[in-house]
Amino acid sequence: MFFLYSLLYLLAFALMSPLFLLRRNKYGAGFSERLGNYPEFTKDERLVIWLHCVSVGETNAARPLVDQLISRFPDHRLIVSTTTKTGQTLARDIFKDTTDAVFYFPFDWKFSVRRALRNFKPSIVLLMETEIWPRFFREAHLSGAKIAIVNGRLSEKSFSRYSYVKSFVRKVLGNVDLALMQGEADARRIKELGMNVDDVFVTGNIKFDHSINQVENALTSELRDRFAINGQRLLIVAASTHPKEEEWVTEVLEGETEVFRLLIAPRHPERFDEVAELIRGTSYSFARRSDIASEADKVSDIILLDSIGELRAVYALADIVFVGGSLIPHGGQSILEPAAAGRAIVTGPFTHNFDAVVQEFLSRDALIQTPEVPQDFQNPERLYEVFGDLFEHPEKRRQLGENALSVMNANRGATAKTLEYLSPLLGIREN
Repeated sequence: MFFLYSLLYLLAFALMSPLFLLRRNKYGAGFSERLGNYPEFTKDERLVIWLHCVSVGETNAARPLVDQLISRFPDHRLIVSTTTKTGQTLARDIFKDTTDAVFYFPFDWKFSVRRALRNFKPSIVLLMETEIWPRFFREAHLSGAKIAIVNGRLSEKSFSRYSYVKSFVRKVLGNVDLALMQGEADARRIKELGMNVDDVFVTGNIKFDHSINQVENALTSELRDRFAINGQRLLIVAASTHPKEEEWVTEVLEGETEVFRLLIAPRHPERFDEVAELIRGTSYSFARRSDIASEADKVSDIILLDSIGELRAVYALADIVFVGGSLIPHGGQSILEPAAAGRAIVTGPFTHNFDAVVQEFLSRDALIQTPEVPQDFQNPERLYEVFGDLFEHPEKRRQLGENALSVMNANRGATAKTLEYLSPLLGIREN
């Protein structure tokens, strides 16, 4: 089965090869490292913890875990890998002073995986949010490294996809020593796929342990001053938006620019220029975060946050946060970071990627979700109704934000539970 998997992986790689050439800035980033060509990692007597985060979302989520690993296990070395370029950029920025290496995760071939394992010689590999790489799991297990899934999440869609090759997935999961899942549904699904039931535990979602640090506070102040976010006009933050959503949220601005401003943060950096062109096609004034600061920034109707890793600092400036990926059948993006800032949060109807979290927030009156509508053109109207109601009722905005923060505080502690289960696996005594 592993031979067949390798052939299929090679075929998929060959089919994607034009993207590596045509869009090398995105898909070609870290190509040499992903083939196993890493800078030499100087070994010493300390054990190595390898933490893998796929992209920006997982890297941000890992912050409290990284802080606690470093604080509680100072005699270990911590290294971090990512798959995407944006994740790599963020990881190099936020972990540069606290980890021993930040690098790209290898392609899932025997030779590239073995090169990576020989270079770093990890004692344990922690994979955020259920990244299943068959060859890597097998080779890491054979090398003697322990493997743990942390903050694991397995959606119904992913479960259905893995179920087609359940016997193979069962064999792959046989290499995993521990699966620490976010919720009961995630735990049930990974057990059904073949994970040893005695090695699966529910620890909650590490993202609930999110906190604001000094760097983010300083960035919040910088953005407040540059764009004159002073409460004279309410600020709507459209976070992690996808195609069509930027168009819909800008339509909501029509005739209301004296009342509020809009900050748009597209989910994918490769769309920054596309969204900028969309805004230029409107009658609104706008400013780009990446441009040189000017006085025009202070009065712009729309702010385009075309930067990586700064969205968390923006939430504290918002009056309302619309979380994207939810007006289209993508399944939504995480609502936890704006909740940690105590903001009033709005989503569209498609939030199945985070169903358990969304349902909890809805049950606690900590979120507004727009209804599903049959035609795309009705989405701006639904958003306008929700935003208009929140503009007219500041007390409702305040209560939504307080409820969201209350849900966050009630669910904190996943990082501590994660470390509790990891400590025996590391075979160490905490200091």
